Amino acid sequence: MGGGVSRSGPGERPGPAVVALGGGHGLYASLSALRRVTDRLTAVVTVADDGGSSGRLRRELGVLPPGDLRMALAALCGDDEWGQTWRDVVQHRFRSQGELHDHAVGNLLIVALWELLGEDAHGSTVAGLDWVGRLLGAQGRVLPMASVPMDIVAEVRGADPSRPDEVTRVKGQVACAKTPGTVLGISLVPTDPPASPEALAAVEEADWVVFGPGSWFTSVLPHLKVPELARALAATKARRAVALNLAPQPGETDDFSPQTHLEVLQAHAPELRVDVVLADRGVVDDPAALDKAVQDLGGRLVLADVAADDGSPRHDPARLAQAFVKIFRD
Repeated sequence: MGGGVSRSGPGERPGPAVVALGGGHGLYASLSALRRVTDRLTAVVTVADDGGSSGRLRRELGVLPPGDLRMALAALCGDDEWGQTWRDVVQHRFRSQGELHDHAVGNLLIVALWELLGEDAHGSTVAGLDWVGRLLGAQGRVLPMASVPMDIVAEVRGADPSRPDEVTRVKGQVACAKTPGTVLGISLVPTDPPASPEALAAVEEADWVVFGPGSWFTSVLPHLKVPELARALAATKARRAVALNLAPQPGETDDFSPQTHLEVLQAHAPELRVDVVLADRGVVDDPAALDKAVQDLGGRLVLADVAADDGSPRHDPARLAQAFVKIFRD
């Protein structure tokens, strides 16, 4: 069991069923907090990465990119010696002058299980992640948001600095994350990927769905561009919380205010209602403007101190957990 906030004990009601959506370091932050809050936690992870170790495995073997899935599993490791040792193992990257350079051990482990578990591509994907979760003692379940790998396509204004008003299309998660110019919106290729049935079931059965923090255009919004998943997120009885970032994402959301993030969310999913938006009080320059943007989404604003003390744009897991406890109880 993780430290910081006590979860349900003997005779107590179990924590809420929570589905956390995202990818990469942002989802790692939310899962590191949420595993301290509830025993019923599911991560639904983007599968559009095309860079680094994940991109190489995706191109060579035709599999889902495993990196964001691996990071989610690592975040769910417990704070005991077993959990922390296996967290370090799956996160370890080889350093060499050869083909193994920069491959993450956990990526290779996940893909090996996918190959060993048989012909049913989606079934082996989920089963493989469940097996890795059991090995790690993961305090929750990790699922892909879709059953096939996909590419993100961004509409970008000013990608070419010599033509600042021109809107062009940039394809690929890495390219979208690093593009100069202003990202206006995203779409997916394929446009109607099959959503993971297990992810749809988790959303339907959830008490809370949590969006963010994370790279807004490449980790958070892609879930809302999978049609089946977007419909499930709009229709679920669960309440919906949005955890905002502590700083703009370089190359994606430069100069975005907290309320701009919400306006972009609303533009990509106009049917989605939000119950709570959580923001760190230290990074909100205009609380009134943010509160209005939250009300436009149908929700209420919660300001809390959730940033780490070292001045970096990182959430402190224990503080973020305490904020979620209050939100879920209220």
